[in-house]
Amino acid sequence: MRESHRLVVPDRLVVVTGGTRGVGAGIAKAFADTGARVVTCARRPPEVPVAGTEFVPLDLRDPHAVRDFFAALPRLDVLVNNAGGAPYRRLADADAARHVRVVELNLIAPLTASLAAYEHLRRTRGSVVMIGSVSGGRPSPGTAAYGAAKAGLESLARSMAVEWAPDVRVNTLVVGMVRTEQAHLHYGGRDGIDAVAATVPLGRLAEPADVGAAAVFLASDAAAYISGASLLVHGGGERPAFLDAATANKDRAAAGSRPAPDSTPAPADTSIQGDPT
Repeated sequence: MRESHRLVVPDRLVVVTGGTRGVGAGIAKAFADTGARVVTCARRPPEVPVAGTEFVPLDLRDPHAVRDFFAALPRLDVLVNNAGGAPYRRLADADAARHVRVVELNLIAPLTASLAAYEHLRRTRGSVVMIGSVSGGRPSPGTAAYGAAKAGLESLARSMAVEWAPDVRVNTLVVGMVRTEQAHLHYGGRDGIDAVAATVPLGRLAEPADVGAAAVFLASDAAAYISGASLLVHGGGERPAFLDAATANKDRAAAGSRPAPDSTPAPADTSIQGDPT
């Protein structure tokens, strides 16, 4: 890879929100490994410092604090809006105010940070990387407000990419399941994590470093003509549930039979083989 296609200039400054653990720490480390100066921000300091990064305490839900934080930076080349998340909570189990808090963190906070960072990014012809989720494109029971916010974040990024072009590129990483220090809270113990990993076509959950590498790519000169895009980082996605529920192929496999090359499948087979969407 040519030197110009990498973020290796020491004075390039990258901000990773929520970059103190999990996916955020993986992203911060990936940028630090390129030689960039990396600043992470969150409400609490990291339990384990991320090598090569600086930490600044910041409540991303406080617009005044966010504006002050970015105003104090000497410059900014890349903003990674990673801070987010949500507890498992069914819609009817909480009032609207609690769900609004989830939307504030996962959609309003990235908007606030991006606006506060805009002038820096415009001057450096920089880049914004939104950390989205596959939950934004499918039903998300138990985290419905989170899924809705992530859908909005992806839409926001596409509009932002048009409004801020050609000075600032804006893209989204649509992230699937990741093995972090909190994976057991979502998937259970080792057996649960292994079972969930087996549902991914690539056979494993993502590592934070996988997301970090994708973020570095989108922010680099190698992606100079990519803006308003959504890059899927999900190991191939999810196997359609109807394939495991359907009996046609299972029955055929059990019988050891295959249709003749010139035969026409019955209508029932055709409807089962096709994607119902």
